[in-house]
Amino acid sequence: MSELVAVLMTAANAEEADTLARALVEEDLAACVNVVGGIRSVYRWQGEVCSDAEVLLIAKSTRAAFARLEARVRELHSYDVPEVIALPIEEGSSAYLDWLRQQVS
Repeated sequence: MSELVAVLMTAANAEEADTLARALVEEDLAACVNVVGGIRSVYRWQGEVCSDAEVLLIAKSTRAAFARLEARVRELHSYDVPEVIALPIEEGSSAYLDWLRQQVS
């Protein structure tokens, strides 16, 4: 099992995405967070199909920090049920992966 993860999250707008990204990096919960604007999410919520503009965040972190990262996102997020999904990082540039490990406490 990989110790490194890429965590996918969505935010309602750029301001919320920036708040989340900065908090996760400043608090050593993620080494880096990419903020990708201009996405549209189609999903089911409370029995209805919805379609909304959102901002995608991709945080690079560790499996050990995931629970704290998720808790912090839930504290800061405007959604009742924010998306916080960790995917294992199986391969990557060894220098980058070493840097990632050093940045997350």
